[in-house]
Amino acid sequence: MGRTLLSGRWRLLTTAFGLATVLAVSPSANVPAQDAAVASSSLIDRFLAPDRTPLVSYRALRHLTASTRGGRLQASVDAWTAFDPAQGFSYEVTAAAGSDLIRRRVLIAALEAEHSTARGADTPRMALTRDNYDFLGVTDDAGNLSKIGIRPRHKRATLINGALFVEEETADLVRVEGEPTERPSFWTRHVRIVREYGRVSGVNVPIAMSSMADVLIVGASNFSMTYRYTHVNGSPVAD
Repeated sequence: MGRTLLSGRWRLLTTAFGLATVLAVSPSANVPAQDAAVASSSLIDRFLAPDRTPLVSYRALRHLTASTRGGRLQASVDAWTAFDPAQGFSYEVTAAAGSDLIRRRVLIAALEAEHSTARGADTPRMALTRDNYDFLGVTDDAGNLSKIGIRPRHKRATLINGALFVEEETADLVRVEGEPTERPSFWTRHVRIVREYGRVSGVNVPIAMSSMADVLIVGASNFSMTYRYTHVNGSPVAD
């Protein structure tokens, strides 16, 4: 019974949040410091503006890990992943270790979920856009980051209720944190998602993702994924 709950829980979670969705944003202008309301609106508008260098294609080595039952069940997978408009998303596993159940039902399932979504019509419904989200007030965060609250406009497990963290000067997306607006399953509680972004070869791309969840019977479960890019938009990435 425990194995059945574990595999079902991770399939739902990784289907909802294992996707490498990238939001393109544009170069910024200075934000007027004298007017907080105008500054907030300006930052949100700049964040949502189209990026002059959107991500069109990439090749990246990913490292995926997952564990549950207090770490007694864990596994890892290394996989080359690639995307281009003609071929879509593809992956090739190069190394694997740990629990066969978690490798198949969690890690490979996450890559398969991304493959299915990348060629489907659901990606726009997951994006950080005004169609999907209300963008709330802007507050200062540590360093040069600003925090933008987000509230989904639809109740879907693929949308996150939480906050974005962006660079004040560039309006670049740095991090997304929150919880799904809809629980992936009855057995999954208190899901927390953290997704990190950075500029690689001048393009804003996902660089890491993690999720933590409390699952009935099996307890705390963790999932993480990191990216090492070798090509972005058809060009090699410098070391």
